Amino acid sequence: MTSDMKDIKLQVHEVLASINQAWRSNTPLGMSQYLHPDIVMKYPGFSGEVAGREALLASFVEFCTNAKVLEYKESNEQINVIGNCAVASFQFEMLYERTKYQERSKGRDLWVFQCISDTWVAVWRTMMELEEVRETRN
Repeated sequence: MTSDMKDIKLQVHEVLASINQAWRSNTPLGMSQYLHPDIVMKYPGFSGEVAGREALLASFVEFCTNAKVLEYKESNEQINVIGNCAVASFQFEMLYERTKYQERSKGRDLWVFQCISDTWVAVWRTMMELEEVRETRN
């Protein structure tokens, strides 16, 4: 791998880390600058989608407002770059709680980025291999 490719992968990694840091620190609007205005997030299993930056931000705001993350870890990050596009994915495990339940969730988060004017922005996202176990509270 060339030095330039390592630099590009590092740039993509840093954008993805900034996106995750924004919602993890309960400031999801901080990820706005890293999202393309027309980003699309496909629900697991391609059962639906969220289209547009404002709608995606609203979904993260809702989660951050109504859920508390108790455990979170990422592993096995992979980044592939082809021209001005990059695909980045990582495995995650998370335990979070809402008013009526706790849920353990794990899977692979997959993001597609495009380099526009020397800036990497997310244009597409989905979660794959998703496993969720919910424990209802009394």
